[in-house]
Amino acid sequence: MARRSVLFSPGDRPELLRKAPGTGADVVVFDLEDAVAPAQKTEARTAVQSVLSGPEFDPGCEVCVRVNPVGAGAGADVETVIAGENPRLDAVMLPKARSAENVDTLGRLLDERGYDVPVLALVESARGVLHAEEIADAGPTDALLFGAEDLSADVGATRTDEGLEVLHAREEVVLAAAAAGVDAIDTVYTDIEDTEGLAEETAFAAQLGYDGKMAIHPGQVPVVNDAFTPAAEDVEWAERVLTAREEADEEGRGVFRVDGEMVDAPLVAQAERILARARAADSND
Repeated sequence: MARRSVLFSPGDRPELLRKAPGTGADVVVFDLEDAVAPAQKTEARTAVQSVLSGPEFDPGCEVCVRVNPVGAGAGADVETVIAGENPRLDAVMLPKARSAENVDTLGRLLDERGYDVPVLALVESARGVLHAEEIADAGPTDALLFGAEDLSADVGATRTDEGLEVLHAREEVVLAAAAAGVDAIDTVYTDIEDTEGLAEETAFAAQLGYDGKMAIHPGQVPVVNDAFTPAAEDVEWAERVLTAREEADEEGRGVFRVDGEMVDAPLVAQAERILARARAADSND
């Protein structure tokens, strides 16, 4: 399963919730947190529950609900959203994740209601970044997501186009995710009109090791999906590497040549990752 694009849709807009799976996003997130005004939280919970439980709702992608933070509405969100007849829910996103305890608490809230789905933990504060490793290692965690905007506000940083003010934290999150063997999802790109800038930033996120990127507008989805889908020439290179690796194994050689380049274990791992991403993207498209 690929999580190249993770698209948010406001929980108090049921017409948008129903349309979100048609955007081509790998993951759609019905948002009960930032996208919903405090006075509309109850209405949004009911709307999300109604869409998820509707017999006509057949999304064809991963469906996630972003609840409010633990201690600030998560319990009420979970209790309402998973009520009714078999809601179509694949994951729950936890915002403002500051520790493994936060993730475990949300996992317990789900377990108590008989719902076994993974948690996608959004790291978007100084404390969250400092505890990214333990958050990634928490049992319910299936992905770490990096929130640059909230982090910048938390530490008092000024956001720039280059993003150097959040680069260290961005790398910490992807390292923690890789160490725990969970997905790493990059921060949103807030300028929805700047397709070129989105493409550049997403390509850089892929270079850092991220598996996907959050999106706040349907128009961002194809750009993000393209950046995290291996190019045909990369897939062909990876196939040649793994074919040559098989031949080398048969001959008892640890290193070998592909296209005139010496290949060893790290490049083999890179080839395997490319093919895994290509297969996952094919299964989602």
